[in-house]
Amino acid sequence: MGEVQFYLTSLNCDPRNLGQVIRLHWGVESGLHWTLDVTFSEDACGVRTGHAPQNLALLGRIALNALNLEQSLKRSNRQKSNGAAMDKNYMLTVLTACLSQHDETSQPGFQ
Repeated sequence: MGEVQFYLTSLNCDPRNLGQVIRLHWGVESGLHWTLDVTFSEDACGVRTGHAPQNLALLGRIALNALNLEQSLKRSNRQKSNGAAMDKNYMLTVLTACLSQHDETSQPGFQ
């Protein structure tokens, strides 16, 4: 038998649509957090006070986006991260991928 979960909402909507929204939310949430944990061992981080957890989470997302943009090395994001930490030339390759993506989106007429 399947697992039962309960949700409270003030939305007045179709239960089927609500179920799709909940599954979509948790799919993104689980996928992103799993990726951040596998790539950067985020769950093992002992930082828990002040603004530091939010700041580190933001930096992790920025780094993950940079690693995803870099396509020359066909490796996992964790391997790319380790490679960038060990090789300053590869780190520049990752950062350059971000800049080239920025240049494409800032071109006139880009949609």
